[in-house]
Amino acid sequence: MSQSSDDFMTEAASEADHRAGETDTSPSVAPAGLSRGGGIAAWRQIADELAAEIGAGRLASGTQLPTESQLALRFGVNRHTVRRGLAELAQRGLVRATQGRGTFVEAQPIRYPIGPRTRFSEIVSQAGREAGGRLLAAATLAADARIASSLGLAEGAPVIRLDTLRFADGTPISFGSGYFPLPRFAHLADAYRAEGAITPALAACGVADYRRLETRISARPAAAEEAALLDLAPGRLLLVVDSVNVDESGRRIQYTHAQFSADRTELVVES
Repeated sequence: MSQSSDDFMTEAASEADHRAGETDTSPSVAPAGLSRGGGIAAWRQIADELAAEIGAGRLASGTQLPTESQLALRFGVNRHTVRRGLAELAQRGLVRATQGRGTFVEAQPIRYPIGPRTRFSEIVSQAGREAGGRLLAAATLAADARIASSLGLAEGAPVIRLDTLRFADGTPISFGSGYFPLPRFAHLADAYRAEGAITPALAACGVADYRRLETRISARPAAAEEAALLDLAPGRLLLVVDSVNVDESGRRIQYTHAQFSADRTELVVES
């Protein structure tokens, strides 16, 4: 089918607008103080200006940013340019984009002490935030060498694995897998579903108290699936925490391999 001259001109204008936002070459001054022709791309200027507003507190932690259309109108650019600027802010760890909800300013990192008594819900609550947890999956499996060694079991011994995602004020903070020996913790998954936290779930299984025996910390970039789970830009840093907990009698009850968003948590090792 032939293309009309009007259609051709519309597409050409749209493409020119796209290129202008991308390369920032027009010799004029855009709205909101964007400088055209200064050698700095419009998307980077947008990111820098919004970052400055976040740093000055004019966009407070947890604030939802205007929509892409609203920002495009404010800065006098197309939505593609705005989207690239927001992606840059996400790469800096200043904002997070939530599917279907919008883009939000990241909260200040939670101070997360790791000591003899490390309790996620208590730590988040002490930071003035609301803690939450969700069970993603549960499964029974034979302990491999790493799990068996961590729990003081024979390789191949049965364990239950709980995959969980944990939140602060609805923002995902960490996810991981916890391994618990069977048959002692056969009902742990049901208890976690009911309680939404590991400490009361363990109490329901007869563990009145427990303490941290060992913690190992490393770091690596987030894979795409991990970034999506935590609402992070791909490649953002994860703090990987492997830990072992024991009950009051010193028996090993829990080995956990967890990933924390480095943008949202500050791990503090207490002596």
